[in-house]
Amino acid sequence: MIKKDYYEILGISRDASTDEIKKAYRKLAIKYHPDKNKEKQAEEKFKEAAEAYDILSNPEKKKRYDQFGHSSSQGYSGGMNMEDIFTNFGDIFGDAFTFNGSFSGFGFSKKK
Repeated sequence: MIKKDYYEILGISRDASTDEIKKAYRKLAIKYHPDKNKEKQAEEKFKEAAEAYDILSNPEKKKRYDQFGHSSSQGYSGGMNMEDIFTNFGDIFGDAFTFNGSFSGFGFSKKK
């Protein structure tokens, strides 16, 4: 399976600022969040957006991705698990929206 371009997934240009990357991810995370969107492809799109944000929001990972594409991520990515995705979600939306091990809705909180 050929992976889509991370910039295309987020709908941003290659010269997008950190704020534009965050804003694009936030928009998609809300749209495709599994608790809000029950469409067949929503969870997959949610995961794609989280993976794209993980790479493009990190300056070092973004630089490698810009130079080498998806082949640059094979050494450190290996796919994201749901806890990683919701950690990113919490980074954007605050502690009120972090993963506690289940999809209990927007009221879940991070275990400490």
